[in-house]
Parts: sequence; structure tokens; C-alpha cells
Amino acid sequence: MKGFKEFLFRGNVVELAVAVVIGSAFANVVDKFVSSIITPLLNSFGGANTQGWGFEIKSGQANTLVNLSAIVNALIVFLMTAAVVYFLLILPMNKLQERRKAGVEDPIEPTELELLAEIRDELRARR
Repeated sequence: MKGFKEFLFRGNVVELAVAVVIGSAFANVVDKFVSSIITPLLNSFGGANTQGWGFEIKSGQANTLVNLSAIVNALIVFLMTAAVVYFLLILPMNKLQERRKAGVEDPIEPTELELLAEIRDELRARR
């Protein structure tokens, strides 16, 4: 969570743009998941209320229904989308930037000539 707070307050435009694009694309998938699976589960706790998980401010008037399942669904969609964007995009990009800042590079593979010289030296050492 500390990294997520730093991301929110740092204001990096590139990360924010990537998060918005991927988040909006992924939000539709999460929305369908929540509306197809989570909403029926929440509505099952509604009892006799066919509107789902909520209550009517004025009894018998459907237009005064406070639909709590819609609020919970929106919260679940937001949290799932934010978590996926953060853990699959932002966190790996932050780690990559830290690696680049630290100067850690991939190890350089030895050239063919260096390998042959090592083989020669090993063969000489065995004699």
C-alpha cells in the first residue's frame, strides 16, 4: 500500500496515462464479473425484496429504493481494477525504474574469445 500511496502523490503523467487506459479497458471485464457473480450473491441476502440488497425510504414506492448492492458493486469494481492496474503495471514499472536508477544492468556475457581462453587455461592447468 505504501507504493500505491507514493504512486498517487507522485503525479507521474506517463504512469497515470497507462493506468487510465488499461484501467478503463479492464473495468468492463471486472464490471461484468461483478454484475454476473457478485450481484446475485448480494441480492440473495435481500430476502423477500426483489430489488436486491437495499431498502425503500418510503415503503411500497420502488423509486425510493436505496440500492446498497449497486454501491457495493461499484466499490468492488473500483478496488479490483485499481489492484490489477497497480500490481500488473505500476509496481513492475517502479521496480524497473529503481533498477535503472541503481545502475544494475544485466550481466555481460563473455565473448567467444574469452570463453576459448578460459577453456585453454583450464586445459593447461590440468596438465
